[in-house]
Amino acid sequence: MAASTAYAPMTVVPRIAVKLPLVVPEPDGFVAARYETWPKVVGRLEYVGGRLEYMPPCGKNQQRVAVDVATELNLWRRDHVDFVVGANEAGMLLDGEVRAADAAVWRAGEPSNNELARTPPVLAVEICGEDESLETLLEKAAWYLERGAEAVWTVVPETRSVHVTTSAGTVEVTGRIPETPSLPDLSPLVADFFRQI
Repeated sequence: MAASTAYAPMTVVPRIAVKLPLVVPEPDGFVAARYETWPKVVGRLEYVGGRLEYMPPCGKNQQRVAVDVATELNLWRRDHVDFVVGANEAGMLLDGEVRAADAAVWRAGEPSNNELARTPPVLAVEICGEDESLETLLEKAAWYLERGAEAVWTVVPETRSVHVTTSAGTVEVTGRIPETPSLPDLSPLVADFFRQI
């Protein structure tokens, strides 16, 4: 079955009956590094541990916080042109797995094409939503660090806090996020991530 039609027949079940992320079968011809082989779904997909994992679309709070985070990162980037910022499920292929951050910062220099990033970001940002617990996203933070990211911010709208994870561990921040040495002057106020909610 082709990637574009692999998930056409649908069955509706109560959300409480589903453990997320939901592992879904790979369509024929699926190759993680090639977008055109990925199934077309309403929601989010990642390829982790040899599994294609599905998450439903994010809700309003997560969407709005994602915009505020991306705004703060991009405003900083304008004065730091040696970096690039990605958002909107910023995809990356690292160690044969594909993950997508709500936002990420890379050093400038990767080829300017429409493929998945092949180098780890300096910073990855994940935002807790209705279907993603803090614990799940802290596990994802560890994945980023294991592949070379220097810091991960896990943003928690419910508590208006950010958990900053580095090789030194994880700390919860409610004031100003501490600067990552490789990202000079990037130290936004946590409150700025929640301007729209």
